[in-house]
Amino acid sequence: MAAKAVLAIDQGTTSTRAMIFDARGGVLARAQAELRQHFPAEGWVEHDPEDIWRDTLQVCRDALAKAVLEAKEIAAIGITNQRETTVVWERATGKPIHRAIVWQDRRTAEACRKLEAVHGMAVAAKTGLVIDAYFSASKIAWILDQVPGARARAEAGELAFGTIDCFLLWRLTGGKSHRTDATNAARTLLYDIRAQAWDDGLLKLFGVPKAVLPEVLDNAADFGTTDPALLGAAIPVAGMAGDQQAATVGQVCFEAGQIKSTYGTGCFALLNTGATFVPSKNRLLTTIAYRLGGRATYALEGSIFAAGSTIQWLRDGLKLIKSAGETEALARGGAGTGSVYLVPAFTGLGAPYWDPFARGAIMGLTRDTGIADIVRAGLEAVCYQTGDLMGAMTDDFGKAPTTLRVDGGMTVNDWVMQRLADLLGVPVERPVVTETTALGAAFLAGLQVGVFPSLDALTKIWARDRRFEPDMAVEERTRLRQGWIDAVRRVRSES
Repeated sequence: MAAKAVLAIDQGTTSTRAMIFDARGGVLARAQAELRQHFPAEGWVEHDPEDIWRDTLQVCRDALAKAVLEAKEIAAIGITNQRETTVVWERATGKPIHRAIVWQDRRTAEACRKLEAVHGMAVAAKTGLVIDAYFSASKIAWILDQVPGARARAEAGELAFGTIDCFLLWRLTGGKSHRTDATNAARTLLYDIRAQAWDDGLLKLFGVPKAVLPEVLDNAADFGTTDPALLGAAIPVAGMAGDQQAATVGQVCFEAGQIKSTYGTGCFALLNTGATFVPSKNRLLTTIAYRLGGRATYALEGSIFAAGSTIQWLRDGLKLIKSAGETEALARGGAGTGSVYLVPAFTGLGAPYWDPFARGAIMGLTRDTGIADIVRAGLEAVCYQTGDLMGAMTDDFGKAPTTLRVDGGMTVNDWVMQRLADLLGVPVERPVVTETTALGAAFLAGLQVGVFPSLDALTKIWARDRRFEPDMAVEERTRLRQGWIDAVRRVRSES
């Protein structure tokens, strides 16, 4: 009997997860490991690729054990990953030459600001992106320039670059496959998303040798086969997508106008625009939602740098809470006036502001302000930032979304989901399976090997857990939103 289970590797910013799904999209097993963060200087964020690799192997083995499955019973592996995070390694040994530079890292912000002022419009026309330290290109160049001898070695073909999906694929296949998918390539600032190809002009602009780049495939494709010594059998890697695009697939947003928002370390909203590349007037990103059968489906994307990481800061930095699970009760018990605003610009502001030099602040404090008010403000900040993105998307696309599909760790908090619906004025739908990044990776791999027959079949699998309807007066929503707009203005570096 043919194998019907699919293993998804979900390598995120703060953890690495493996999940096994059956042919109905049901979860058979999951395993997770927290990822250590490194902050070598202000605004710098790094991961150790060896930590990521070790954790990936371990969680895959743990998930197989929990599901009581052997590797030969897995039809395929799908990989989804924290996007933009950059690794450069030796082709001969597979050894990284530097820690991975994480998408949140701001060390190249000033260099990117100067390039954006001169080349921003031309680069956006090809990539759909703004020139920002968020993306991979400037990170690659920094590593090649700062590690002694690296640039010469890269030009000689001795080094390879990859985002985390690409690095894991290299390791899983024993160095036989240096490939990525179209959605991850689209986040490098080096890939022309209209032509669907690496662009020589962009490579020259950012100083990245073409010799380091991987081959780019569809999101459902034959990426390679795992070394049987790793998991116990050779398993095809058949699906790959950046985490937000994987979540779009997991939320089955296959029609133009459908939108999903994922709440993890950051918050990322994607609006499917179909076969149309929609340039943004509001500093959103135009990106690839997914590419299947050689045909790209595009999206508008808004990126918020701090969502779950804000709650982590309240826990680990201010020590106001011991766990994220405490936040819902505290928010419900707060005064509820909305007078306290927390703007979590810890590493700058993302869309639609793109201000890398903004810094966070808590405003509206009085002698009556307590822990509950600050925690509530941290949760509300996620909702307000989502509102920023929704407003920009509506203006760019010309049509307001009628429903927002949500996923990610924060969505288990019913208070946040209701507050999100209230502050957006739009119904919010939470699915039964909230780990939609992993589910999307499984869907893509399963499509390639026949576990899932079609996109229509995936749409029928998706199931809603709860729908949150807006229940706030327009006047109150307007008042609260104006307070947020004023708070953001105060932290902007240009204000």
